[in-house]
This record gives sequence, C-alpha cells and structure tokens, in this order.
Amino acid sequence: MTAARTGSSPDTATPPPRSGPPAADASPDRVDAVLAGLRRQARQLVAELAGPVRRVRLRSGQTVLEVEWHGPSAPAAGPAPAPRPAPEPTAGPVAPAAGGDGPARSTVRSPIVGTFYRAPEPGAAPFVAVGDLVRPGQVVGIVEAMKLMNEVTADRAGRVVEMLAEDGQPVEYDQPLVALEPA
Repeated sequence: MTAARTGSSPDTATPPPRSGPPAADASPDRVDAVLAGLRRQARQLVAELAGPVRRVRLRSGQTVLEVEWHGPSAPAAGPAPAPRPAPEPTAGPVAPAAGGDGPARSTVRSPIVGTFYRAPEPGAAPFVAVGDLVRPGQVVGIVEAMKLMNEVTADRAGRVVEMLAEDGQPVEYDQPLVALEPA
C-alpha cells in the first residue's frame, strides 16, 4: 500500500488541518496573555450582570475559558456594582470603636469579588488572628476568584482588633475584611 502524500508512510498519521492561529501564536507567553485577558473579561462580565451567574464561557481563537459555580460558592445575586479595576488592597478609615475615645481604626479591604479565606489551606493556621501585630505588605488573608488565589495584604502597620469576614465567606469588592488599630 502506498501513501497518498509525498513523504508519508502508511505507519504515520496525518493530523487534521488546523484552524485558528498558527503555531507561533501558541507560545506559552501568548497563551498566558490570552488567558489573562479572558479572566479580566470574565470578571467584568460577572460584575456587570444583575442576576446570579452559574456559568461563564469566553473564547479567543482556540483558547476557551469556562467557569462554572456549584452550590453556595456561586456569586451572590443582587445589583451589580459599576465595574472598577481591582486595586491593591488598601486600608481605609473605619468609625471609631464604641465609646468614641478609642484609637482610630483602619481596615484591610477586599481587592476583588470572591471567597475570603483566613488560612493558606484548610486546617492550616490563619495568616493573622485578633491581637496580632501586622506590618505593611504582610498577608492577612486570601480571596479566591475564578480558582485564582489573590493575596490580601495590609498597607500599614497595626494590631488586628477584629476579623470582619469569616473564613469561606463570599466577599464583595472593597468590603472590609480585617480591622486594625495603630500599634
């Protein structure tokens, strides 16, 4: 038996013709850039929708990003806030403690919509606890969004006086997570 194409043999399979971008565009850096763009678009799309989102699918050429939520970790329904870029976590002022004469408090806020976790993994010690001293840049928790773990860091030094979000709790963009007072 002879092969129909020059240079091929009956023992080699000819791959089906490719559609989409050429192989040069399939470099790891290019794929990472496309996926990063798709993630940004998915976040923006979910933020703009007014109802509960169960599934998002985005495509760019042959690269597809598909996310599906199951059970209680699905994004909460409700009016969507106007889309804003996700800034670095920041501490902001909070109302003074009851009594009014306490030190000024600040908060570490969520940089993104997602699920807040106090520890790096289930069963591990939390990043911080009430009474701990934190320094600028120290990780105080993580927010999981679309299977990506985003570190939440303090932008100033202080003592943790209250954990404002529970472990595994869904959080919104800019939601206070940890209350700090000057150390």
